[in-house]
Amino acid sequence: MSTNSHAPTGTARTDTADVQVVRAFLDALVAGDPDAAQQYLHQDIVWHNVSLPKIRGLGAVMRILRGMSRPGVGFDVRLHHIAGDGTAVLTERTDVLIYKRLRSEFWVCGTFEMKDGKIAVWRDYFSSRDFLWGTLKGIVRAF
Repeated sequence: MSTNSHAPTGTARTDTADVQVVRAFLDALVAGDPDAAQQYLHQDIVWHNVSLPKIRGLGAVMRILRGMSRPGVGFDVRLHHIAGDGTAVLTERTDVLIYKRLRSEFWVCGTFEMKDGKIAVWRDYFSSRDFLWGTLKGIVRAF
């Protein structure tokens, strides 16, 4: 994972516990380890890719995350910015969805709402146009 996890020169990075949870969750997804990722999710998790239907509950979310870890399927992330604000963690990142040789890269802003030290709401905002463009570029690169 290319997380840009190092602070800019001359500054110190001091992550809150909630920011550390989100970083560890994303690291587990990149590692293709949904079981490790599960420990960071609240039982009543709601995952919402804005403009798509919400996915509710740990079982439903885990079915999708396990599907993302099948052979030939994967996920990567380049984390550009991450910040904690109260019980929310905000991210700006480039997500990479991988299917065999196809890599679809697109910009995402995410909000992770925390409850009891776990991710209770995972809301991602992205442009459908950027997602389509990233997929088309990935198809060209794959061939």
